Amino acid sequence: MEYLHGGDVYAHPGALDFSANLSPLGMPAGVRQAAARSLEACDRYPDPFYRQLRAALAEREGIPETHLLCGAGAADLIYRFVGALRPGCALVTAPVFLEYEAALAACGCRVKRHLLLREEGFEITPRILEEITPEVGLVILVNPNNPIGLCIPPGLLDEIARRCRQTGAWLLLDECFFEFLSDLDRHSLIGLTRQWGGLVVLRAFTKAYGMAGLRLGWCACGEEEMLRRMAAQGQPWPVSTPAQAAGLAALQEEAYLERLRSLIRQEAPRMAAQLRQMGFWVAEPQANYVFWEDPLGRPLAQLLEQKGILIRSCGNFHGLGAQHFRAAVRMPQENRRLLAALNRIVER
Repeated sequence: MEYLHGGDVYAHPGALDFSANLSPLGMPAGVRQAAARSLEACDRYPDPFYRQLRAALAEREGIPETHLLCGAGAADLIYRFVGALRPGCALVTAPVFLEYEAALAACGCRVKRHLLLREEGFEITPRILEEITPEVGLVILVNPNNPIGLCIPPGLLDEIARRCRQTGAWLLLDECFFEFLSDLDRHSLIGLTRQWGGLVVLRAFTKAYGMAGLRLGWCACGEEEMLRRMAAQGQPWPVSTPAQAAGLAALQEEAYLERLRSLIRQEAPRMAAQLRQMGFWVAEPQANYVFWEDPLGRPLAQLLEQKGILIRSCGNFHGLGAQHFRAAVRMPQENRRLLAALNRIVER
């Protein structure tokens, strides 16, 4: 079986992994302890309605508990939503997180791709509005985009939402990298779920809290019937007991998030600047990863792998090629190791 994503450290034991966009600070100690303590309750089924976690999420986000659904990571919720909606035609950007097209293909949906252009810096521009036509039943956006790392301008995001309402299309907005942003409120539409039932906002504990192995994601939607249909798409215990305990503890980790954002604000621009000095085209990083293009098309991922360093080759994303790469932002000394290794390759 071919593995299409970053983070396959099991095939490369001991490697320094920049291929998965996870918090460089690791799982918060309080979260780890809460998950460990919860093992005492694992001799019985987990709460199928994750009541404590859902109540805490609702209080933090200011939305009703009945507008929330949790799952085993964002990917679980993607498949549940697409399976519940079963759109005839969906519009996605290219490139975008690979599981969206996989989920759409699994239900026989026709996919329209809105190509992000290199000459526009791979940004989402008003061109996308022209492609939200009445035949499109679902529009999928990731904000900030993965793998590019750019946010959709807030004004344009509002226009896209209005256009979807006009045409009757559902909008699935993936905000899984939301916690890494500095100006959070400008870039989220989660408040709009209280007014518009055709919007689903997707979040996860995976990236910002370093909880990839625990598998915990959630979504908000004002259309409660859609959430019931999504719940019915999978098994009835979607969130394990340790994941529920860890999520509840993570919601208390405000100091951890501030420390994380401070680190990313320092390191991401520094990495981008040094990559540009090496002759690469680099997207301005707004999340916890840096995306670049090598004009010479060198096999950088393979060359770095030989040095025990993993980055994400982006050649299997629609709209990208073998010259495109992504690397997570890690701790300063680790970032220096990556940049030094890349610099040696470039100089050679």
